[in-house]
Parts: sequence; structure tokens; C-alpha cells
Amino acid sequence: MVKNWYKALESIKPLIFKIKTPDGYGTGFQIFYSKNQPMCGIATAYHVIDHADEWEESIKIIHEKSGKYVVLKEDDRVIFPYPEKDLAFILFNKSLLPLEPKNPKLINPNRILKQGVEIGWCGFPSIAYGKLCFFAGHVSCCLENEDYYLVDGVAINGVSGGPAFYIDPKTEDIKICGVISAYRPNRVYGEVHPGLSKVCSVEPYQKDLKSFRTKDAAAAKAKEEKEKRVKEGEPEKAIDDLKPKEKGD
Repeated sequence: MVKNWYKALESIKPLIFKIKTPDGYGTGFQIFYSKNQPMCGIATAYHVIDHADEWEESIKIIHEKSGKYVVLKEDDRVIFPYPEKDLAFILFNKSLLPLEPKNPKLINPNRILKQGVEIGWCGFPSIAYGKLCFFAGHVSCCLENEDYYLVDGVAINGVSGGPAFYIDPKTEDIKICGVISAYRPNRVYGEVHPGLSKVCSVEPYQKDLKSFRTKDAAAAKAKEEKEKRVKEGEPEKAIDDLKPKEKGD
């Protein structure tokens, strides 16, 4: 099968969002759309919105395809984070933006992509003045205990939170397999050399998607988890921040 990354990207574009906060921006993508409830969910990297979440700041969500946007204040959204995995949901009313009335196809939670499998990803790198850009690379390895892949491709500031996807060789379906989290350069003898990108697994999303059927239920669960983290102490995030400041946009 000859991979057609142009068509793959075109199928993903309607799901893409730019996420702006008072201290920077990143990328997000639609991962959940409820047909029976007025709720939708955008996935991103937690470090893209962690400051806004902690300080209850506004978050601006811009739909790439339509150019429409919404500014979500604290009462307008629910943020359900996984700080230790650098993942997060942003849940809000689906009527606020022209979303795709369907859920994207995700990798089977029991499947791990093999070394050498080609994947693509996209996001808004600061060096491209906020334009949506496409990237591609191959799976270098999967660190199963950490739930993430290392990929031989770049992830520039602003791409954090973007979807990583692949073309299923059997069905030719485009499936999301992870979320861009960080770029790990090779710092040999203090010098910076090309490294690998970190792609977090979407498995936590798949486990919880079915339970977040109402905004109130999600808010209650998010509050419970937040209180638990505060009590136990926030986990350290061992990531290289790829969220540029707003002036870089």
C-alpha cells in the first residue's frame, strides 16, 4: 500500500484546533463528540493548558477549518488532566463551534505500533507563524511502562497537543495513535544534536471517554481527581515544554 499522507492530513484537518492561553499556545484536536448530550471534548498536551487550568484563566479555542473560535472561561469548560502523562481533555458545549458530528478513529487500545511504522502528526509551530504544518517519521520504540512512543521526527514549539496518526495497512483507515508531547534533543557533551519526539499514548482517553457523558459528571470527576492530586502532591512532569509564549505567534 502506498501511503497518501495528503489525504490523511485532509481527513484530520477538520478535527484540529489552535489553543491559546494568556501565557502561550499549542495544538489540540477533537476526540469526543456526544450525539445524545451537548458535550464535546478536545485533547491536548497538559502543559499547553496547565497554567490556565491552575489559575482559572480563559482559554481560546480556534477551529482550524472554519476559523471560528470561542473563549472558554472557567465556568464554560471542564478540564480533565493526566499531568503524569502530559495529557488533558477540554470539555465544553458542542454548539459553540462547528465541530465534526462524529468521533475520530483511535488505535485499538490493545495494539502497540511496531518499530519502523510510519506515522504523521500536525500542529502550529511558532517558526511558521502559527500556520498548520504536517510532519512525519517512524516509530523508533515504544516505552510500554511509560505509555509513550519515541519517534524519529521533529516537534517544534507550538505543536504540543497535536494528534499523531497512522494509516491502517489493512483497512486504510486514518487512526489517531497519540498526542505530541515533547522533543528530546540529543545533548552530547553539552551540544544540542537532533533527537526524538515523544508521542503520548491515547489509551487514557479511550478508558474514560465512555464515562464523560455529561458536563456535570465530568466536572465532579475532575474536581475529585484534582483534590486527590493536591492531597498526594502534584506529580512532576518530566517533559521539555513545547508551548511558545504568545508573542511567538
